[in-house]
Amino acid sequence: MKYSELKRFLKRNGCYFLREGGSHEFWYSEISAAEFIIPRHGGQEVPPGTLNSILKHAGIK
Repeated sequence: MKYSELKRFLKRNGCYFLREGGSHEFWYSEISAAEFIIPRHGGQEVPPGTLNSILKHAGIK
């Protein structure tokens, strides 16, 4: 899954963009009521460990 696909997936699952940081984006999940970070790497593939961590923090599995 690419970062752009991940962002679309998160939006469909109740997450939304909060703000930008240096090379990361801050997102919020209504499911887990938590803020989490997504690296900004455009069209690159998300490493499996990073993807699992993001989905865990977002409360999606």
